Amino acid sequence: MKLVYVFDAYCGWSYGFAPTLSEVVRRHPGLDVEVVSGGLFTGPRRVPVREFGHVQGANAKISELTGVSFGAGYARLIADGSFVMDSEAAARGVAALRQAAPHRIVELVAALQSAFYADGMSLSDPATYRAVAEAAGLAPHGVAEAFAAPGSATAAKAGFERTAALGVRSFPTLLAVQADRTMAVAVGHATADEVEQRMDALTATH
Repeated sequence: MKLVYVFDAYCGWSYGFAPTLSEVVRRHPGLDVEVVSGGLFTGPRRVPVREFGHVQGANAKISELTGVSFGAGYARLIADGSFVMDSEAAARGVAALRQAAPHRIVELVAALQSAFYADGMSLSDPATYRAVAEAAGLAPHGVAEAFAAPGSATAAKAGFERTAALGVRSFPTLLAVQADRTMAVAVGHATADEVEQRMDALTATH
């Protein structure tokens, strides 16, 4: 079985889902997990955060359901409403981190989302990727260079295209792939136990 995790680093529900995915991976060492950046805030949706009036209410709901915390640094970053969430930049960062440590990508994207939602670090800033890389024991300069390199932009575009090809329109979406069957085992919110039950059901019915 393989999991395909379609998320966006600037998606609060994806941030809330990170502990669930981490727990699923912890329970299944060696499980193949493909992480795909979905492109939530691109094109006409790349606007100042003040234009998304539902953010604070959504964050409160995410905290209530998942237990994640939105930090003071994040609150300061978005306080005046001018911050722009750019999913293309975030996807380039995910690609750079994947390049540095592909087998740790679930851990790294969780750290990246924490850098934004807890510490208030912009995912358009190369310094954010240096900090995440350094904390993970990776080469900070190399990750920052990869973030700015053309290959990461190509990877970001490929991720958006893969999201469309999978028919995913809601983030996060976790897909389980067993031979020729694909099933959504989580959309938005689920516990690790719920994900496992759905994974087991897919295996049992194959």
